Amino acid sequence: MNRVPLTVKGAEKLRAELDELKNVKRPQIIEAIATARAHGDLKENAEYHAAREQQSFAEGRIKEIEGKLSNAEIIDVTK
Repeated sequence: MNRVPLTVKGAEKLRAELDELKNVKRPQIIEAIATARAHGDLKENAEYHAAREQQSFAEGRIKEIEGKLSNAEIIDVTK
């Protein structure tokens, strides 16, 4: 796979976003899904579908960031 050039600051921002997604957003979304499920019929439950859409987006972003970080090549922009 191709290397992804990242500055030190860029890599730090991605790590911070990844941490936020995994440790804050993911649990919030799981809680929202559980709450929406408790409301009954999932076919017509907009709250449930919105939470599942958020979950899909968050999981996709987590994979994207993890991929970038695993293929990162830290570059020095001061040169």
